[in-house]
Amino acid sequence: QTQLVESGGGLAQPGGSMRLSCAASGFALNDYVMCWFRRAPGKGRKRISCFRASDGNSYYADSVKGRFTISGDAVKNTVYLRLGSLKAEDTAIYYCAATWVFAYSSSWPESESEIDYWGRGTQVTVSS
Repeated sequence: QTQLVESGGGLAQPGGSMRLSCAASGFALNDYVMCWFRRAPGKGRKRISCFRASDGNSYYADSVKGRFTISGDAVKNTVYLRLGSLKAEDTAIYYCAATWVFAYSSSWPESESEIDYWGRGTQVTVSS
């Protein structure tokens, strides 16, 4: 059974950091592009970062570039997102996502419709 399970969310202070994990089952990380999307209160779900295990490349949205780091562990079949220099506007539900179409291309998924599997999400709240 294909499943994505996120963990690691919670409350953090502005300027702080945390790490989110996404454990994948039912498929191999190397055959998929793994992404993190987030949905801020009252807004739509947006792509923020993606990781392609086949070539080790990654993508970041401008809003998180230089502050967040995505990585993957093929042995544990898990992808991570380290959130740093957190801001109040990073408050959102963070979703792990997987798509196989871009696993061996140079392109990245851009929309929700290009995602094959979703996790249930984990809440990240940044507040003092």
